[in-house]
Amino acid sequence: MAKPHELFGRIANPTTLVFVALILLVVGWIGSGMIGRDLAIDSAQPPPRIPTVAASWSEAVPITREIVLYGDVEPNQVVTLRARVDGIVEAMTVVGYQAEAGEVLGRLSTDDREARLARAQAQVASAQRNYDSALDLARGGFAPQSDVQMRLAELEAARADLRAIELEIGNTSLRAPISGVVSRVETEVGAYVAAGGEVLRIVDNNPLIAVVRVPQAAVARLATGMQAAVRFIGGEERSGIVRFISPIADAATRTFRVELEVDNSERPLPAGLSVEVVVPTDTIDAHRVSAALVRLDAQGRIGLQTVDADDRITFSPVEVVRARADAIWITGLPERARIVTISRGLLSPGQQVDVRDTPDEYLQPGDS
Repeated sequence: MAKPHELFGRIANPTTLVFVALILLVVGWIGSGMIGRDLAIDSAQPPPRIPTVAASWSEAVPITREIVLYGDVEPNQVVTLRARVDGIVEAMTVVGYQAEAGEVLGRLSTDDREARLARAQAQVASAQRNYDSALDLARGGFAPQSDVQMRLAELEAARADLRAIELEIGNTSLRAPISGVVSRVETEVGAYVAAGGEVLRIVDNNPLIAVVRVPQAAVARLATGMQAAVRFIGGEERSGIVRFISPIADAATRTFRVELEVDNSERPLPAGLSVEVVVPTDTIDAHRVSAALVRLDAQGRIGLQTVDADDRITFSPVEVVRARADAIWITGLPERARIVTISRGLLSPGQQVDVRDTPDEYLQPGDS
């Protein structure tokens, strides 16, 4: 076993000492280089950059709020003409005929009604003579007053029979109950029609009735007499007037039936078309912005990013009160606000930013 002084002698020989010195030198050089590089990196690290955004001033302007609804147009009236008496059809109008109220559109056979009319007229004449004779006798004291009353009753009964047959003959003429277009003919000439049988149908399309369904949140803003724009499928647009608002909601949809009257006297349109109804309701102050500027915050609310007086980001929840293809109108902002138009993503509320004016090519018509 080697003694301690022998081990020290081996380690302390010149070759070993040179090797150890070289290792210590390399380690020190590497360490000093890394430290220096860390110091260089730390000293060269730039301060955090403030995000740059573009913003534009916006001022609220008065706008008229509108309710946009969709529905269909219905005719003002649809009436089925029924025969009041039975008979053979002797004459009948055609589909598409423009009828006026009270106009004769068809005729049924009178059959024996003319003979019954002649008999009823004869009975009235006979009853009239009997009554006159009884009245003269009573005045002379040759007949009781009861005879006069009996003859008067007979006369009134004969007159009633005459009026009944006259009315029955008059009902063989089929008259239009309303003005409108004959849309369907249910019977033909030569066919037998029973009393109460359907003869034809008339549709009155002037005015047209636009029927829409209004949600609960909007029905309180409507009132009868309000003007509205009614746009028909195909591009035709006419004005309408709210004439009816249902006093009770539909149990299934929780919406309210609303009817608007639309004049159809010029360039008549058919019923059954789909329509868009725009009803102006009230006037409020709102900002006009691009729909692309709308953001969602962490709570899922829609809003806009604005910049306060200290150039810090503010998220303002908004409500869209009108929408068009090129812009939307919103409420929820101050009367004058600086709206962020260009940014890199959704910035945090309170975050400091470097604000620049929005380039002209990003401005919409009407933006400041």
